Amino acid sequence: MADAKVIPFDDDRSRARRRPGRPEEPSGPEKGPAAVRALPGAREVPAAPDPEPVAEPVPEAERAPEGAGAGRTDWERRLAGGLAFLRRRVTGEYEVDEFGYDAELTDQVLMSLLRPLYEKYFRVEVKGVENIPEKGGALIVANHSGTLPLDGLMMQVAVHDHHPAGRHLRLLAADLVFVLPVVNELARKAGHTLACAEDAERLLRAGEVVGVMPEGFKGIGKPFSERYKLQRFGRGGFVSTALRAGVPIVPCSIVGAEEIYPMIGNAKTLARLLGLPYVPVTPTFPWLGPLGMLPLPTKWTIQFGEPIPTDSYPPEAAEDPMLMFNLTDQVREQIQHTLYKLLVQRRSVFF
Repeated sequence: MADAKVIPFDDDRSRARRRPGRPEEPSGPEKGPAAVRALPGAREVPAAPDPEPVAEPVPEAERAPEGAGAGRTDWERRLAGGLAFLRRRVTGEYEVDEFGYDAELTDQVLMSLLRPLYEKYFRVEVKGVENIPEKGGALIVANHSGTLPLDGLMMQVAVHDHHPAGRHLRLLAADLVFVLPVVNELARKAGHTLACAEDAERLLRAGEVVGVMPEGFKGIGKPFSERYKLQRFGRGGFVSTALRAGVPIVPCSIVGAEEIYPMIGNAKTLARLLGLPYVPVTPTFPWLGPLGMLPLPTKWTIQFGEPIPTDSYPPEAAEDPMLMFNLTDQVREQIQHTLYKLLVQRRSVFF
């Protein structure tokens, strides 16, 4: 086609073929019915409509079943994500931080295992989660109860699922957690670390949300007759840590955990033999054997209170025992007051 010659529509030869005295044919926009009307005595002929495009038939093998397109796509996406997750687990192509926290495993596996317990069994209601800062470090201080530390795990799910910024809660746990087989590895993977001032301060300075329950074993193992009565908050070490890091303290009150294992006794002799802080005796354990370890399906409420700022204090404030005592008492009183308020508002233990 390199030798082809392009001849314009309106060249000199086309003009030469026109007869003298005959009207010239319109060009460009005057073609069609308008051009016919321009000729004397011409009869208007309507233009034929454009033929409708005919769709090519789709082979039967490529047709998707009716109503199954969206579901099939979602299923394929989930399968692909699961296979990719397993591949990274097998090949070791995943990251953990210096404390052993595995964000991917926590999000995709551990939270998925805890979520049915959180949503369906305890039916947790969360209030005030917006009081946790959207960025930067924060120290959440909560009451502790329930014989087994399920309250800390439910608080972790609450922050993970309901905070607007989707933040992760890093819990400070007792030494016992990190000497138990399997539990030790799972705790590290979930972001928990030893309850010591050094680790807590490093996490807070790195901009993490850290959770602590100062009552410790005194709170989680207290008898049912003392439910919702806060025990001592230690020596105020958590306040000193928050002051050094300059992060706010967020009080947190948890209602519902006290009744999951009503502790009516403590087998102290057996506890000393096993090296445990206590061996609980409840209305169902040990009388019903393993079935007695099933928690009661109580209705929970977790409320995060107004944050208490600490960034206005000077650096040496962390060494002031009177200031630490006052702030510790302020946090404790705020948690206790909220507990009483939530208990008054509660209709029933189970509803």
